[in-house]
Amino acid sequence: MSNVGIRWMLSDRHSGARLAEQPAPQALDHAHSASNGHHAPALWVDTSRRFQTMEGFGGAFTEAAAVTWQALPAEAQARFLSDCFDPVHGHGYTLGRVHMNSCDFALGNYAHVEQAGDHALQSFNIDRDRQALLPFIKAALAVAGRPVRLLVSPWSPPAWMKTNGEMNHGGALKPECRAAWAQCYVRFIQAYEAEGVPVWAVSVQNEPMAHQRWDSCIYSAEEERDFVRDHLGPALHQAGLGHVKIVIWDHNRDLMVERASVMYRDPEAARYVWGTGFHWYGHDCFDHVQLVHDAWPDKALLFTEGCQEGGPHIGSWEVGERYARSIINDINRWTVGWIDWNLLLNEQGGPNHVGNFCSAPILADRHSGQLMHQSAYAVLGHFARFVHPGAQRVLCASPRSEIEATAFAHADGDTVVVATNRHDHSVAMQLVIDGQGWAVDIPPRSISTFVASA
Repeated sequence: MSNVGIRWMLSDRHSGARLAEQPAPQALDHAHSASNGHHAPALWVDTSRRFQTMEGFGGAFTEAAAVTWQALPAEAQARFLSDCFDPVHGHGYTLGRVHMNSCDFALGNYAHVEQAGDHALQSFNIDRDRQALLPFIKAALAVAGRPVRLLVSPWSPPAWMKTNGEMNHGGALKPECRAAWAQCYVRFIQAYEAEGVPVWAVSVQNEPMAHQRWDSCIYSAEEERDFVRDHLGPALHQAGLGHVKIVIWDHNRDLMVERASVMYRDPEAARYVWGTGFHWYGHDCFDHVQLVHDAWPDKALLFTEGCQEGGPHIGSWEVGERYARSIINDINRWTVGWIDWNLLLNEQGGPNHVGNFCSAPILADRHSGQLMHQSAYAVLGHFARFVHPGAQRVLCASPRSEIEATAFAHADGDTVVVATNRHDHSVAMQLVIDGQGWAVDIPPRSISTFVASA
């Protein structure tokens, strides 16, 4: 790599910089000479060693996000869409997620088949989605101007299909309703595609081990396996939707190994499954992401939800640091995409029909109509703006425990390195990419993106 130019983008707690371009680091004539004491240790990148291909980054289209967006003044609506989806002036998100039936970040419980006993799905409709969700998604797709791959996830089947007779508080799918429920996925995908919104993937169930006071449904590992093998997989294929990927688990890292094991050791079930989805709540368990890859390297890994719980956390830098740590550690363990939770919420961290308020990268003040960009928005931008679909993760090693980093190579020759320093002191080191070195001093409590182009 000769005659390489490099750009440096920085966000940090102390200066308040957000995706701010810095002066280019000083090039070194003789990189990686730390062994003789002449230079600091090197953040080492070797683009000849390549790993997974990236699908991208994004967030979730929830009813809460959609109604919050609809209530904004026109100028703020347009700015939000540009900030998240414009590939030139914004993050250029290429992944999204949407709930099938209601979730806690809806205005209340609802299902697409409300009529009890309607196994033929004659009453199926997506009229509720046409009020806010679909206009929101369509507006985002128009600004993106390129495919945004949409993951569809149910939080609960209709109440009449469940053992507890309600959408909230867990319960399970009745065995006699499995075939009808599988057909609901088919009908939903077809209805969205008829609206001009293609579906890329479905997950079986959001958080299938969580008995929540909001929309939830429990599946054991064996129940999820049997539903995929006997109902969901065949239903999609018979409807000509075999291209729609099936994602299992869609819950925390702590139990993802055992859930994947039960599914993947059944060859008939496994053949329908594209990969394992996971969330970040509870223990980090980053090693479990690696274990699933090591055991089943032919199956994909996708981060499908994460947010800071317990309110909006307006102005918190620590929330952004949580994002940076998770994204880097997940990607370094073979994750191909990272989907944030709500794209947008109000200043309270809602609306949420059970008061489960959370943060989002962008919050909207209902009184002023202004957007409030949080630290998580900047952190996501350090990846989404510079790491594009098709990029490959490459070998990247940090010599300092304070610095967590990952790196990518694009087909056009650009190399992107993202490094975060969550500590209260700066770290002086070299950045070495294929033998070319630069002196960098990574500020405390910061995240940096370096883009090297020949």
